[in-house]
Amino acid sequence: MENTLKTKQELLEEIERLKRQLKFLKAQKKYGLVWEDEKVQEQVVVDCQTKLPILREEKEKAIITDREKPFNILIEGDNYHALSVLNYTHEAKVDVIYIDPPYNTGNKDFIFNDKYVDAEDAYRHSKWLSFMEKRLKLAKNLLKDTGVIFISIDDNEMAQLKLLMDDIFGPNNFVAIFPRKSGIAPRIDAKYISVEHDYVICYSKDINLLKLNRMSMVEDKSYNYMDEFANIRGKFKLNKLDRGSIHYSESLVFPIEAPDHTLIWPGGTKGRPNWTWRWSKEKVAWGIQNKYIVFKKTKSGWSVYFKQYQYVDNEGNPINRTIPFKSIILDFPNEQGNRELENIFHKRVFDYPKPVNLIKFLIRLLENRNALILDFMAGTGTTGHAVLDLNQEDGGQRTFILCTNNENNICSEVCYPRLSKVIQGYKNLKGEEIKGLGGNLIYFKTDLLNIDSISHVSDEEKIKLTYQAGEMIALREGTFIEVEKNDWWQIFKDHSKYTAIYFKENKLRLKELVSKLLRLKGKVALYIFSWGKNEYKNEFAGYPNIKVEDIPEPIIDVYKKINSIL
Repeated sequence: MENTLKTKQELLEEIERLKRQLKFLKAQKKYGLVWEDEKVQEQVVVDCQTKLPILREEKEKAIITDREKPFNILIEGDNYHALSVLNYTHEAKVDVIYIDPPYNTGNKDFIFNDKYVDAEDAYRHSKWLSFMEKRLKLAKNLLKDTGVIFISIDDNEMAQLKLLMDDIFGPNNFVAIFPRKSGIAPRIDAKYISVEHDYVICYSKDINLLKLNRMSMVEDKSYNYMDEFANIRGKFKLNKLDRGSIHYSESLVFPIEAPDHTLIWPGGTKGRPNWTWRWSKEKVAWGIQNKYIVFKKTKSGWSVYFKQYQYVDNEGNPINRTIPFKSIILDFPNEQGNRELENIFHKRVFDYPKPVNLIKFLIRLLENRNALILDFMAGTGTTGHAVLDLNQEDGGQRTFILCTNNENNICSEVCYPRLSKVIQGYKNLKGEEIKGLGGNLIYFKTDLLNIDSISHVSDEEKIKLTYQAGEMIALREGTFIEVEKNDWWQIFKDHSKYTAIYFKENKLRLKELVSKLLRLKGKVALYIFSWGKNEYKNEFAGYPNIKVEDIPEPIIDVYKKINSIL
């Protein structure tokens, strides 16, 4: 009897809980993006409840042409795992993100849980949105507050993506949608209308901090006069100083003396009713004195003009020499990308790659020649090619991080070989030697470390993670050359900075490592195994060249946070 009463009480409590939840849901705003998420759980996301993503360097694939230049990164593996790692190594460090996601056309261009999603799948759009949402949330964490993200997309998911981006980045951070000419000839397989364009949608991390390049003022043929002030004021055009005005003011009706001392009134020598000068009597005197006023004599009499300059206003104040970039149709069709790949591989290796000039155009919009560019859907590697090419053009020091899986061998047979050829040189279709653009590339693969649960990582698992986190920490610190590794520690370097990881709970040889590090000329990031946080930082406060970090708890905290928000 008692158990029955208890069961009834629990049932009543559950009913009340459901009523409260229903009331809460009914009170929510109806506008927004809603999709079925419960039935489309993605396995790579579920896996991260019992596995920790890590990186392993493929050392034989490293390309080093100049150790004095920055290092670029290629990560082969599922981009969800790669983004998870980057949330530890590159939080708020990325300037530009560009991605070219699957368009979800229904023609088996999108894989979800290892299966192609076709047009008949009832959850087609829900799967795509679930897939994109998780990755975009992780990507947002990587952007600097001044950063910007560009996404290529077409009509199949454009509307949904706009709402999703509003939800993740905020509608106030929307920048623009650029239409892009994707084809160069009408499609004969079009059912109704031959659509030859797609889009690039752009959002900022914080619109108030975004600084995009403003394009140089386009030469306006109406500015066709020059005078002795051209170097300061620029070219000028002439505008009539008088006008017929519905806003009549008696103070703007007065005579101006011409060079031959003839008096000129608004509307001509004799004047016209309801006509006025644009400038006051005082400003006209200023304009004549500073040579802003021009007199012209015709058969009908004198006319008065004022000079409108390019670089100063009609008060003599400097004006912005640039104008906001005019949104135009981006004329970078896919055929350009096809030709670029064929020129490298001497055959068609991929359908409809984005052209290099498209990515270069987008990167140039950001005022930063040292920008870090991330593409976590890198495909054929166009973004990396674009970064290298752009640096060659303007002397920039931009770097890239590319992430791609190896679906259909696209990483091993297209992306990596392309970057290798572009960096080191190749023969084009004509047999001509194309000089390499130079640069350095480090190749990683994602891997998964088994654990019982992300909510409780055992001590043994923490020790194991520490031993296998070296490449992640090297990426975090930008030190890619391994100089030493033993059972106790691992040391990396790059130029004049070093990274060291002390693996063991036992601190028997920690002082030995510190002594070694103190002899190095350069800054050192020392990662020390600890069960908690900030356990050893105070012990090394007297060594200004050594920065102490904890390991592995901060990595685990990042992964816990990721799992809690997705």
